[in-house]
Amino acid sequence: MLGKRMQEALNEQIRIEAESSQVYLAMASWAEIQPGIDNITAFFYRQSDEEREHMLKLIHFVNDRGGFAVVPALEQPVLTFPSLQHAFKQLLEHEIFVSESINKMVDIALQEKDYATHNFLQWYVAEQIEEEALARTLNDKLEMIGNEKSGLYLFDKDILTVQVVDGNAE
Repeated sequence: MLGKRMQEALNEQIRIEAESSQVYLAMASWAEIQPGIDNITAFFYRQSDEEREHMLKLIHFVNDRGGFAVVPALEQPVLTFPSLQHAFKQLLEHEIFVSESINKMVDIALQEKDYATHNFLQWYVAEQIEEEALARTLNDKLEMIGNEKSGLYLFDKDILTVQVVDGNAE
């Protein structure tokens, strides 16, 4: 059985994961109307789907542990970006925010001696290490490219094949 504080923290994370899905969906929609970045668009749509899966995993966990998972109301995400670099900087900032939230939940689980939830959250801890590494790598690549069109072409070509190995994006 989940304690009240843990259930509240998990429900807050459900909201954050739902928001994350919306943020990346907005990025995907914006990218889709930009010329020549089809794979970047697909990347953002894929990220949105992943975040929704993360939310659903939390919902099932809360309900399976005797709690009540609350489907949250969401605020409108940012819809447009001054540049692709700006969108990817927001992606990194958002992933860092999510990591901080996951860490707070882990702390609550340990304080409450809720080892089942602590164990469950370890998947999210590992996932966030990967997400941050990927976001940092993509930002580094975009910074290196600058405004060079041929570099952006290659970035778009390769984005769907970037993988995280041992916490490092390759």
